[in-house]
Amino acid sequence: MSFSEVDRAKVLAEALPYIQKYYGKTVVVKYGGNAMISEELRQAVISDIILLHLVGIRVVVVHGGGPEISEMLNKIGKESRFVDGLRYTDEETMDIVQQVLCGKVNKNLVATLNRMGGRAIGLCGMDAGLFQAKKLDEKYGLVGEITTVDPKAVEDCLGDGYIPVVSTVAQGTDQDTAYNINADTAAAKLAVALKAEKLILLTDVRGLLMDPKNENTLLPIVRLSQVPGLVQDGVIQGGMIPKVECCVESVRSGVDNAVILDGRIPHSILIELLSDEGIGTMLL
Repeated sequence: MSFSEVDRAKVLAEALPYIQKYYGKTVVVKYGGNAMISEELRQAVISDIILLHLVGIRVVVVHGGGPEISEMLNKIGKESRFVDGLRYTDEETMDIVQQVLCGKVNKNLVATLNRMGGRAIGLCGMDAGLFQAKKLDEKYGLVGEITTVDPKAVEDCLGDGYIPVVSTVAQGTDQDTAYNINADTAAAKLAVALKAEKLILLTDVRGLLMDPKNENTLLPIVRLSQVPGLVQDGVIQGGMIPKVECCVESVRSGVDNAVILDGRIPHSILIELLSDEGIGTMLL
């Protein structure tokens, strides 16, 4: 059966209470993974962000750029090295991280948003002292732990009707250097500082699964009190642990809820925010 005009009208009507719920509220979207690499998914994410912006939702985009950084390092003959899942960042790598994240990736995202009808403005974590950090641990090199977030630059952009697009490089407070910051962590910290309604982490997985091999075992809602048990049982493991920790920290610190969302699904942001369906795993 074809999708009729009546069906379209029903979809729009279903979205209305959610638009009303989120109107004027702040939503922080951490953008990365396949959704950044695949052109189809990239277009879907960008159009979702613009639509949310146009219906009065204050959207902030925080992005990583791991594949682009690895590609640039490869071009100069430098091997990417990871320690505990974090990119080991020596001074030469930090130069590349800063150039790629604050330059190419950030400005390309801004340009795409603007080209598709949005009003985006790019910010680096060092602009106006947005992210300040100290060294996380010597074993990671110039990877930072955020100590202070000053959201005024982002709030000013939102107030002026822009979509802020933030790259995750921070200004060092313990030494004269820039620091590489994990994008999930930066998004969570910024969501707290902005008193955001929702944090969305776009990932390359369906969400939290009771059985990692079976996507039908998705946990749609997880309460913070359940998290320690799920870690103990091995449901939350590996790379999902730091993502969940970011979500837990943000919700404990005042964000209404946080969602781990499958960025491989086109328009997953709209489905999550503006429909009865909801996909991914919501922590609250």
